[in-house]
Amino acid sequence: MTKLNLKNLHQISPAHGLSKEDLSSKSNLIPKYLKKIHAREQGFYTVIDNQQTIDDIKTYAKNVEGKYNDIVVLAIGGSSLGTICLQQSLTHIFQNELRVPSSKFQVPKLHVLDNIDPCLIKEIQDIIELPKTLFIVVTKSGGTPETLSEYFYFRSLTDHAGLDAKEHFVFITDPEKGLLRKIASEQNIPTFEVPPSVGGRFSVQTAVGLLPAALIGIDIDSLISGLQSMRDKFLSENLEENLPFQIATMQYELNKKGKTMNVIMPYSQRLIRFADWYRQLLAESIGKAQNEAGQTVNVGITPINALGATDQHSQSQLYNEGPNDKFFMLIRVNDFGINLPIPNLHPTEEAVNYIKDTSFEELINIELQATAESYTQNDRPNITIEIEKVDAKTLGQLFMLFEGATAFLGEYFCINAFNQPGVELAKINTKKLLLAK
Repeated sequence: MTKLNLKNLHQISPAHGLSKEDLSSKSNLIPKYLKKIHAREQGFYTVIDNQQTIDDIKTYAKNVEGKYNDIVVLAIGGSSLGTICLQQSLTHIFQNELRVPSSKFQVPKLHVLDNIDPCLIKEIQDIIELPKTLFIVVTKSGGTPETLSEYFYFRSLTDHAGLDAKEHFVFITDPEKGLLRKIASEQNIPTFEVPPSVGGRFSVQTAVGLLPAALIGIDIDSLISGLQSMRDKFLSENLEENLPFQIATMQYELNKKGKTMNVIMPYSQRLIRFADWYRQLLAESIGKAQNEAGQTVNVGITPINALGATDQHSQSQLYNEGPNDKFFMLIRVNDFGINLPIPNLHPTEEAVNYIKDTSFEELINIELQATAESYTQNDRPNITIEIEKVDAKTLGQLFMLFEGATAFLGEYFCINAFNQPGVELAKINTKKLLLAK
């Protein structure tokens, strides 16, 4: 089970840290904020109970098993980051390069085209065969220009090759409206829904993330189980139980103390794309010009993704001795599932005595502890989020932990955490410039 270790947050000076009383004094806000969140009718914590969608996804995945060598997801932003995280966290890190014996079933290789760089678009063709490729087109509105442009390009290729579109495309979009929904209805292209009540950056627990996950063999039932277990904590009015509320309270109270940046730093290669996913969730949800009273407030917390132990050597100098404007959330994995001892090749060399009788798992977690202690010694607020292992259930817990925290944080700031007017403005400007060229 996911746990929060807040010891270091309580040990630093009151000017930069928080006491146990600072957190407990806010517990009376939980019922009030939950009531406001429920009133917003957001589906990120209820959609995970839709068993029919899960069954439909599993049925589709079973029906196309062995049919495709490659799956290409055409998506951007919240429609892609969750899928990238699922692949990185829950499959072999080098899954696409893995050679599987011919006697074993080869899961398709998954590629997510989350940008419109022409090099990316063109060079994916070098590694796929169109007759053995499934394209998943993801846009909630059905009109995202980047995603539609990619769809038009690859649809033209499959049409030119004489391939049946309904055998090589599947759409994930709005249940009723939008261009993709229209095309799907006219051409019988398989389609899954993005529920209107679930925003893109919260959509990993919908078909947006679940379909590609199921197609590459990820246990989506366990993922949903993890989401549900943390959702129950999110809905609890007990402070000790409600880990999402605790995270949000820390973020808000430390922001008032000048910690305007949050660094999320997993000590796990598998979780680096989780940090990428969270970067969008926090930035797009909390960075708002106006509060709900219509006042200009320009609030926000800047997310920074880092990777332990890699970024001890690229960022920790700044983190320890630069401006004290950051709150650090480190993620510790207790069990990597691999016992990999470090060989003692020079037993008489005193210079390397410190790594004798040590494994890589011990080393990376000791480095996490040492980094956290260095932040504490330098009066930098930090916590450690402890998980037992990186698996589907735990990842589901992490998704809901931070989604729930973000919902509470929006209420703290008195803003709508579920819209994104700044993003929409850029979309409008893009269309204007294209029409004017």
